[in-house]
Amino acid sequence: MKIAMGADHAGAELKNELIAVVRALGHEAIDFGGDGSDKTDDYPQYAEKVGEAVHTGQAERGILVCGSGVGVSVAANKIPGVRAAVCHDTYSAHQGVEHDDMNVLVLGGRIVGAALANELVRAFLAAKFSGEPRHVRRLNQVRVIEERYAK
Repeated sequence: MKIAMGADHAGAELKNELIAVVRALGHEAIDFGGDGSDKTDDYPQYAEKVGEAVHTGQAERGILVCGSGVGVSVAANKIPGVRAAVCHDTYSAHQGVEHDDMNVLVLGGRIVGAALANELVRAFLAAKFSGEPRHVRRLNQVRVIEERYAK
């Protein structure tokens, strides 16, 4: 699977560590930047790059990291078809995919350590959307909301 990855200055160090995890799991990591060297590397630009890659199909999923995870989550969710969520526990990281077809995992680089982030990425990438009728029905309702406001 192709995984788009990005981070602002506060998440770059963790993102760089997670690129190795993604590759070790046999996936292709596409690094959209944020190397941490510039404190003006603001989260919206990286959220947009990763979200656009998921939106266009350049990547099947994305991983974003900022200080808390909140900023990149808010920004990425502005892109149609992106379902990004902050996850700081493994249950949410896999359940978000299984029930909600989450396609972008968001982490707070100042919130989670490398060991937990590693587990979260593993749970996220191993999960598959269930396709159960109740989950499809709910996802379709989300799409209707998205389309209503995309105009």
